[in-house]
Amino acid sequence: MPRKKNKSPTEPFLCFTEEDLERTKTASLFYIKKHYRWLAQQRKSHQKVSPTSPSLWLVRLINLLKVSIKWIVILHIIFILSTSLCLGIFRFINPPATTLMLYRRLAYGWEIKPSRYLPLTKIPRSIRTMVIRVEDGDFYNHRGILPAAIKNAYRLNQQIGRPVYGGSTITMQTARTLFLIPEKSYLRKYLEIIIALEMELILSKDRILELYLNYAEWGKGIFGIEGAARFHYNKGVQSLTTNQAIRLVTLLSSPIRYTPQTLTKNGILRSRYQYLVQRFESP
Repeated sequence: MPRKKNKSPTEPFLCFTEEDLERTKTASLFYIKKHYRWLAQQRKSHQKVSPTSPSLWLVRLINLLKVSIKWIVILHIIFILSTSLCLGIFRFINPPATTLMLYRRLAYGWEIKPSRYLPLTKIPRSIRTMVIRVEDGDFYNHRGILPAAIKNAYRLNQQIGRPVYGGSTITMQTARTLFLIPEKSYLRKYLEIIIALEMELILSKDRILELYLNYAEWGKGIFGIEGAARFHYNKGVQSLTTNQAIRLVTLLSSPIRYTPQTLTKNGILRSRYQYLVQRFESP
C-alpha cells in the first residue's frame, strides 16, 4: 500500500470550505451595503442649509428664546433672593436709607432732611387711620396687591396713553420707596408686585405700615411723617392739630408739586382733603 505524501510546510493550509467562503462573502456584502446606507443618511441630515432658509431662522429664534428665558429666570431668582434677604433684615432693623432717598440725592441733588424714626405706637392712631382710609382702605385684609385696582389703573392708563395711575396698595408703595425709583413704567409696577408679595410673606402688616409712615416722601428731601411735621409745622407729629394732620396725609399723593398750604389748588388733593375733613374734623 503506498504511503501518503506529507504536505510541504510552505503549502497553504485551507481551513474553510466553499460553503463557509460563500457565507462570509454574503455577510460582508450585507454589512457593506448597510454601512453605505448609514453614510447616505448622515450626508442627508448634515447637508448645508441656506442662510435664508425659513427652517434655519426658526432654529435661531428658538435658540434665542431659550437663552432669553434662561437669563430672565436667573435675573428673577437673583432679584427675589436679594430683596427677600433685605426684607428679612428689615424685620428687626430699620433701613439707614432707601433707594428713593439715594435717587433723590444723586439724580436730583436734593438735600435729605434729617428725620426721627417713630415706632408705630408713637404715631397717633387717628393719623394711621387717615392714611389707610385715603391710600388703601383694604390694607389689613389683602395680601399685598389688589388685582381689580391694578386692572382699573391699567384701563385708565390706556385711555390716557401713558402710565399715570398705578392702583398701588400701601404695601406696594412701601416696596417702591424701599427698593425702586419713582419713574413710572410697567416694569416698575411688575417689580412692585413681586416685592409686595414678598413683604406680605416676611413682614407683619403693622411693620409694613410703620416702614411706610417713616420712609414715605413728603416733599423735596423730606421723608417720614415726623420729618414732615417738623419741616412744615415745626412740631412733632404727636403735637399736630387735626387739620394739620389732615393736610399732611392729603399731601401724600403729590408731595413734590404741592405743600400743605397749596394742596387745594389740585382737584384730586382738594377732594381728598374735603373727605378727611368731613370724616375726622367735622363735629
